[in-house]
Amino acid sequence: MKGFLVAFQWHNLLFAFVGVLIGTAVGVLPGIGPMSGVALLIPVSASLTAGMGPEEAAASSIILLAGIYYGAMYGGSTTSILLNTPGESSSVVTALDGYQMARQGRAGNALAIAAIGSFVAGVVSLIGLVLLAQPLSEMALMFGPAEYFSLMVLGLCAVSGLAGRSMTKALIMTVFGLLLGTIGVDNVSGVARFTFDQPVLYQGLEFLTVAVGLFALGEVFNTVLEGGGENEKAGKVGKVTLSRQDLKQSAAPIARGSLLGFFIGTLPGAGATMASFFSYITEKKWSKQPERFGKGAIEGVAGPESANNAASGGAMIPLLTLGIPGSGTTAILMGALIMYNVQPGPLLFEEHPYVAWGLIASMFIGNVMLLVLNYPLVKVFARIIDTPPKYLIPLIIAISIFGVYAVQVNLFDLIVLVVCGLLGYILARHDYPLAPVVLGLVLGPMIEYNMRRALTASDGDFSIFVEKPISLFFLLAALLWLTVPWLMKARGKRVVINEEA
Repeated sequence: MKGFLVAFQWHNLLFAFVGVLIGTAVGVLPGIGPMSGVALLIPVSASLTAGMGPEEAAASSIILLAGIYYGAMYGGSTTSILLNTPGESSSVVTALDGYQMARQGRAGNALAIAAIGSFVAGVVSLIGLVLLAQPLSEMALMFGPAEYFSLMVLGLCAVSGLAGRSMTKALIMTVFGLLLGTIGVDNVSGVARFTFDQPVLYQGLEFLTVAVGLFALGEVFNTVLEGGGENEKAGKVGKVTLSRQDLKQSAAPIARGSLLGFFIGTLPGAGATMASFFSYITEKKWSKQPERFGKGAIEGVAGPESANNAASGGAMIPLLTLGIPGSGTTAILMGALIMYNVQPGPLLFEEHPYVAWGLIASMFIGNVMLLVLNYPLVKVFARIIDTPPKYLIPLIIAISIFGVYAVQVNLFDLIVLVVCGLLGYILARHDYPLAPVVLGLVLGPMIEYNMRRALTASDGDFSIFVEKPISLFFLLAALLWLTVPWLMKARGKRVVINEEA
């Protein structure tokens, strides 16, 4: 209640509103992302709170910066659904079904369910943050490098759930993503790998460049080379009000995505991207009609959008209770708190309750603001899909180039963007799924880093991965995820042969 007293002060309400408004814009524009948005606004928040007392300044500043964080998690869905251009990494999965819904004249429905799912997930994750912060932070400490390695291996094996008609093609694309992830200077040994003595490759390939190239420019090349007839047919926005059937289909995915995203968010390093991928895979496995996914299933928008927003609330648990940032954005938020002499960790709630509870209460208010701000604008946003292809294609190209160039400001990224666009068009045309490439690129460096750490701790003994119960559980789950569908398929073929005989 004291937290709400802090959050309802007029200047903190204003900070929360400005934060979610800027956050939504940051999420919509590819390339900026929540991490860059929060970092850019730290000096602004410091100047706006200059005349306040230390505790008040810290609370108001962190309310503004956190608003940008969870606002960006919502905003990324808009361009994913309308233009097949992910605003940030966790919105890649939303594009798989969201863009197909837009092409079918259901852009309004997709945007509306994204807004509702984001709101529900935000509320669920904040209730979880209030009630479960302490026990979950203790559980997160049980995860060492071996457990993280096995969890991410499970994530890669589960990528078979993103497959089109062929699991083999999905696994080929996963390995391709892992190979792309090895480019650059190795963090542990300092050795340059696959850089061909080009300094521009030392940092590796930028994730967003590859994702925007494969999805957004790939779609542009498809429209230009294959003809825009289909696009023009899909130029109706459709109704924004959700039918009873839409709500019925989305209710369970929103609930599952909220819980899954929250728990994954509490694990340092897992993040919203992994949460949204896991949610999509779960919904596809759970569905009685998995063939609908990738063709405009509303569950494929509701689940991942809920998961990535819930993960942003979950990520606050290790930050506030342990002082461990779980992602780049929470690391910047931690830096902002320390700048105000507020040390996140076990003593935060005792020493700085004004800041801690004020932040949590403001996130409840901010989620309501996001819903009120964005739901009425759904129809306005959805009108973008009405734009004729001759205007829409240059718009997508402009947004993609601006977003990618803004990340590192070099010409090489634009070349990679075009190459990935052509590659995305060719792969999609031959029914190779693109999402596994993105997941492999994200998880590859994290898998390698945690494997190295685990082997260093065990003096090179690989048995560490099966000696730890949690790690062993994840590895067995990964093995079953790959073998069970294959065995069922083989058994089905034997039954058909016997019947024919």
